[in-house]
Amino acid sequence: MTRPRAGEPRTSPLPSVAGALRAMESLLLSGGQRTARRNAWTAVLEDRRRAEDRVAAQHVLEAVSERTSRAT
Repeated sequence: MTRPRAGEPRTSPLPSVAGALRAMESLLLSGGQRTARRNAWTAVLEDRRRAEDRVAAQHVLEAVSERTSRAT
């Protein structure tokens, strides 16, 4: 990689906030804590996805039950 000349802007992007937080986390937490935190967050996201699926299934069941109750 070439070094920028005097007065030229740097070409490397600034780190993102998320990247900076991950760097701080790696400095402050041991590997086991980091893995546990990552696993917990993955579980939270999976729970949210399942909740959305339950809501969608409930809407389908309600729509089907309304349709069959009118037909009888």
